[in-house]
Amino acid sequence: MIRKLILFCSILLAVPAYSQPRFVPDTEINKTGEVLFQKPHTVVFGFTNKGTKPLHIKKVVPSCGCTKATYTRGNIAPGERGEITVEYDAGILGTFSKYVEVYTNAGREPEFLTFQGRVVTELSDYATGFPIDLGNVRMSTNYIEFDNVRKGEVVYTDLKVVNTERTAYSPELMHLPPYIRAEYLPANIPGGKTGVVRLILDSNQLPSLGLSQTSVYLARYSGDKIGDSNEIVLSAVLLPAEGSVTSAGRKPRLKLSSDEVILQKSSKKMKAEVMVTNEGDAPLTIHNLQLFNHAVGVSLSDRVLQPGKTAKMKITVKKDLLARFKSRPRILLVSDDAENPVKIINITIKEMD
Repeated sequence: MIRKLILFCSILLAVPAYSQPRFVPDTEINKTGEVLFQKPHTVVFGFTNKGTKPLHIKKVVPSCGCTKATYTRGNIAPGERGEITVEYDAGILGTFSKYVEVYTNAGREPEFLTFQGRVVTELSDYATGFPIDLGNVRMSTNYIEFDNVRKGEVVYTDLKVVNTERTAYSPELMHLPPYIRAEYLPANIPGGKTGVVRLILDSNQLPSLGLSQTSVYLARYSGDKIGDSNEIVLSAVLLPAEGSVTSAGRKPRLKLSSDEVILQKSSKKMKAEVMVTNEGDAPLTIHNLQLFNHAVGVSLSDRVLQPGKTAKMKITVKKDLLARFKSRPRILLVSDDAENPVKIINITIKEMD
């Protein structure tokens, strides 16, 4: 009886340990690169509550008077995100390493978030060729497309990076899918120099015809974590192998009224229509409608078209979601048209005149 009572009490004591808020930052170290002298610089640390109870920040204490901090107030539900914004006055030239102590209801001890960089009187001109700023490193792009790759092909594209710090930087891509491998040229990029991350795609490893899309992440330093800031979206469009199409017998043939849609950026939800026609002499089946950008919505009035028949494709684009996704707004159709099994509709958003 005593042993059972001890066991029961132990279980009761153990329950709170499994039902707690949990503060998990996107990164614990933010390398900001170059900062202009006496120009206040802002660093944003994103974080997620990965616990099972609401999380709230009690206080954030900067390491010196040169830094101010603001943060998300109130309760943050499990799975939800918050931000801590730190402003550094950049009042002293040279390298710096500052931190803030974050006190939450997830534990008694604070979490430490560090930001590092160098205060200079003039910034290096990296922005033109390397617009994506990760702090200690900049990239030429954060969206890579492998368009119209034939089954059996091995193709590659280069991601250019520049090391904005003085010490050497070793690039590394995280979360690579099976169909992509990376080469780093060079493996260690000296301070102030550029390098290339070569992404090599093996089309035989792609799962199916049409669009495959995933995200990889460029590590800014050893032990870096994944997040929106270092995300690179990869898209690959797979076509049948060269010479695999035969012309014998009856066949469907897909015809679009337009493969280019131009919308005026005028309202919250922009709309367009494209007509899809079967100009062949056999039934046409639309197997998939795939979206590169999730701000785009699409519907088709009929997925199976008899010869000579037409279906209406309705396209909507939500303006407030466009900026959230890195991919270009496009629609991909996969059909049983043997000569053109994959069709892409490009969507261009134009500013109002």
